[in-house]
Amino acid sequence: MNECYYDKRMDFFYNKTNTDTVDEWTGPKLIVVLCFGTFFCLFIFISNSLVIAAVVKNKRFHFPFYYLLANLAAADFFAGIAYVFLMFNTGPVSKTLTVNRWFLRQGLLDTSLTASLVNLLVIAVERHMSIMRMKIHSNLTKKRVTFLIISIWAIAIFMGAVPTLGWNCLCDITACSSLAPIYSRSYLVFWSVLNLVVFFIMVVVYIRIYMYVQRKTNVLSSHTSGSISRRRTPVKLMKTVMTLLGAFVVCWTPGLVVLLLDGLNCTYCGIQNVKRWFLLLALMNSVMNPVIYSYKDDEMWITMKRMICCSSEDKSQDRRSSRVPSTVLCRSTDTSGQYIEDGIIQGTICGKGDLGDKGNS
Repeated sequence: MNECYYDKRMDFFYNKTNTDTVDEWTGPKLIVVLCFGTFFCLFIFISNSLVIAAVVKNKRFHFPFYYLLANLAAADFFAGIAYVFLMFNTGPVSKTLTVNRWFLRQGLLDTSLTASLVNLLVIAVERHMSIMRMKIHSNLTKKRVTFLIISIWAIAIFMGAVPTLGWNCLCDITACSSLAPIYSRSYLVFWSVLNLVVFFIMVVVYIRIYMYVQRKTNVLSSHTSGSISRRRTPVKLMKTVMTLLGAFVVCWTPGLVVLLLDGLNCTYCGIQNVKRWFLLLALMNSVMNPVIYSYKDDEMWITMKRMICCSSEDKSQDRRSSRVPSTVLCRSTDTSGQYIEDGIIQGTICGKGDLGDKGNS
């Protein structure tokens, strides 16, 4: 029967797996790292809080897509918390941690990744359902969206806790990985492959949506009198969501590949030399997302700018502006019956015939 080491500190496992904890991270180098980390984490907290507040405040964002977008911002906010905890429990401090504290450190990171990943997957499914059916919104009610958001976080917390629940190497030192010295290599293989497969599925879904929208727009544009800019709007909006997915894949894939190589026990891959840079790249994803929201969505930027500047408009002006949506989704009256134009993702409504869909959202 294998001996278990629940009462050992992390220095025992680091020494067993020959893991580099960067003891030279002291003095000016450590101060620079903490300063940059603190700046990025503060930006993550402030910017993602603004995104969530914008969705809550602006009634034009009260649709399933934007609720899920706000939840993605909440996942990024949670990632900021995870990085703050990591900053003060890494480097030479890592060896002094207890097993439970180390599990907490890694569990927070795993939970934030899973929350973002599952949320993006749900957004992909929601967009696919609505666009393929030529609808402004999906049939998701607020109750269903709430259930989905709760489910996303339940899955994220569970996946973050899996190693703590038993899939670890505390009772089998020979199975320990190098990057995560109390994680089993088999778990790292499972974790990285699972995430990479989900990445691939989401990319395929969005490419399918993009090609469908582009083909439908090109076919129907010859039968409508809409302006060129209106006909290009659906493709432009799909690029916004695909930019979010692309940033996520680019920022997280290198780290997952490194974990996979570690799980496969690749001793000649030099993973110890790149792990910190890839972790920093993953951090940048939570910094980039709110920038993408505000840059790609004029209405989001205007709402966030108003909150930052603490400016407010008269009620009469607000009523007038609410009748002129920044991005509109109209239905064509040609022989096709329905035509996706402005706002496949924005979800605001044009025409009396669409008011019923708004009620279902």
